[in-house]
Amino acid sequence: MGTWSGEPFGNDTAADFAWELDGQKRWSVVRGALRTALRSKDPLDMDTACVAIAAAEVVAHGLGRPTQSDVYTESVEEFVCRARRPSGRLVTAAERAVAAASAPGSELADGWMDDHEQEWRAANARLLVALRGE
Repeated sequence: MGTWSGEPFGNDTAADFAWELDGQKRWSVVRGALRTALRSKDPLDMDTACVAIAAAEVVAHGLGRPTQSDVYTESVEEFVCRARRPSGRLVTAAERAVAAASAPGSELADGWMDDHEQEWRAANARLLVALRGE
């Protein structure tokens, strides 16, 4: 997986997920990504965790509280303009998915144990604050 930052859309897997939003008008793609992460009985694999965090960022955008706004989130912004505001249940699922994706033992969390771990953890913390509206 190519990675260029610790932000939610700072890797190839998350960027690919953003393209899945093209033409969508409902939250079903985002909901599906969050469900996949939350239904996993094992620690999350790297791709599932990357997509879960990206999906949570889409929810934050839907709430008007994005933590990343750049060229990598343009399709997210376009999706949010077409979709309604996310439900409270979707926001809760997003919070839980970020926690699962960044939990010790997840492949993604283990993969960040290097120079950029603090950047990644700080980005996840900002995302959780945005989702909670704090």
